[in-house]
Amino acid sequence: MKNIGSTLHSKVHNWIDAIGFRLNTSQTNRKNNVTTNHYFFETFNFFEKEKRDHPESTKFLCFDAYGEKINVKSLLDLQVAFFENISQLK
Repeated sequence: MKNIGSTLHSKVHNWIDAIGFRLNTSQTNRKNNVTTNHYFFETFNFFEKEKRDHPESTKFLCFDAYGEKINVKSLLDLQVAFFENISQLK
């Protein structure tokens, strides 16, 4: 199971680097060693919550075109939400 989470983390980061997402903010809770990163591109935002030295436990959260919360369980979840959001731009 550790390998699956690590793979999702690396796939998401490879994809956001290719698209050109920017890191907007990063906050670290020193008590529990959790860092929350906020990434954006145009009108699309998503959050990454990771525990230091444990990429397999990283969680991603984004919102669809209607503002509904989507827990990202695969790279495809994130890509679908992203392309739906970008297609709404006129």
